[in-house]
Amino acid sequence: MAYVAVSGGKEAIEASIELLRYYRSGCERDLELEVIEEKMSLLVDRIMGEAGFYSKRYAALALKQCEGCVEEAVFLLRAYRSTLTRKYYSQVVDTAGMRVIRRISSAFKDIQGGQILGATYDYTHRLLNVKLEHEDAVALREKVLTQLQMQTPVEVSACPRVSDELKKEGLMDSYPESDEEPFDITENLLEFPAPRSARLQTLARADTGFLSGLAYSALRGYGLVHPTVGELRTGYVEICVAYPFDDTQSIFLGELLLTEAETFTEADDKDKLKLTDGYGAVFGRNENKAIAMAIADRELEHKGPYPTQNEEFVLMHGDSLEMNGFISHLKLPHYVTFQSKLDAVRKTRGGNA
Repeated sequence: MAYVAVSGGKEAIEASIELLRYYRSGCERDLELEVIEEKMSLLVDRIMGEAGFYSKRYAALALKQCEGCVEEAVFLLRAYRSTLTRKYYSQVVDTAGMRVIRRISSAFKDIQGGQILGATYDYTHRLLNVKLEHEDAVALREKVLTQLQMQTPVEVSACPRVSDELKKEGLMDSYPESDEEPFDITENLLEFPAPRSARLQTLARADTGFLSGLAYSALRGYGLVHPTVGELRTGYVEICVAYPFDDTQSIFLGELLLTEAETFTEADDKDKLKLTDGYGAVFGRNENKAIAMAIADRELEHKGPYPTQNEEFVLMHGDSLEMNGFISHLKLPHYVTFQSKLDAVRKTRGGNA
């Protein structure tokens, strides 16, 4: 937000910043960026998602700079992102060809391609493991790598979408591909009603806690959606750009780690006897946010009386940068405005005495 801090107290401010550096330094041992990237990977993924900037190294740097504060790290990463030149637009990513590392469905036990549990905390005991205080990371990695070397490699194949099978049976609506350019929320002011592409971009960058809270409220009855997770998948997708001298050719730039969720609910028109879906996709491994995003996507399609169905309420209040910036500005001096309020109270009380 465009709020300028008042000037004054230069020496005190400089001393405060110096003290902040001391707090961040912590102990004599330094925290390497690689350690943050690998040991705090879920936190790094969350920062990248809310910042809308895919760079594990810079996300780790932002976390180190701000002592692990999520909101401040998102602020730093978005500010840095705004200084970069945008040279290309990538081609549409086809997540159907995702190199899957985890894939489950709550709707069906048997799905084409199989369920892949992958790495998840869903089946762990929620007990504090005090042994981790003396964990030997090197030995653990060597053990796992040895087990992998003893296994027989299998051919990796793309996993078809669960929703595609339902669409073939006519049980779920299919939508034709649109040639319309996606709305870019980083270069255009968000207006209402917003196109779905703008809604999904905004939800993907929304604060994870805020979005989860909204989805939870919808599940508890402050909304109309109580979906089933049709498919939740995490994996690597290829990022390509068009070859400058031949539009039919592509240049491979690398891979991104994404989490994608599709949720199934009944269609709005009960007479259709069909299912409809909500969609969510976020950077990295962030399953709860992807599911919450899919719930919010479907809720916004309903356009009902609940907060989760109010497009302006959901999209304007979930942005981490705007939300925390506005709350943070309350710490800045408000001497004049408060004195005005105080004078009004005193005059009112004096008149009533």
